[in-house]
Amino acid sequence: MRLRMINAKVSRGSALFLGGLPFLFVAIAYLIASAQRLAVNPSDKLLPSPAQMWSAFLDLATVPDKRSGDLILWVDTYASLLRLSAGVGVATVAALSLGIAIGFIPRVRAFLLPFVTVVCVIPPLALLPILFIALGLGETAKITLIAVGVAPVMVRDIA
Repeated sequence: MRLRMINAKVSRGSALFLGGLPFLFVAIAYLIASAQRLAVNPSDKLLPSPAQMWSAFLDLATVPDKRSGDLILWVDTYASLLRLSAGVGVATVAALSLGIAIGFIPRVRAFLLPFVTVVCVIPPLALLPILFIALGLGETAKITLIAVGVAPVMVRDIA
């Protein structure tokens, strides 16, 4: 039996099993914590049971909203996908333009690459208050947040 663990090959089945264990542990911990909270207070909403989550999912997916008449889950999912598409589209155009320029033109690389490298490590959520102050709470701020979160990483990878 070999005891060498560094650089040891792991079979695909073992990798899948070991990769799934943390998710299993988190799910079990959630179920235990949820059961304990619901035993003390059955109407607790902080850690709902899987049955409560499934019921809420079905309500959001199949029961029209009383005020708007819309199926909330699908309307909100559609709006989120539109924002995501617009943000990634804007980021892709910007990243391709800047990334190709940085990659091919040495003066542009010398000018922009340090800035792009620094911007890459700024969490996009740290910019959220600034974006909401500058752009308001509308769609523009949300799409800009997605673009600002994606574009620097794309630029760095393309360059």
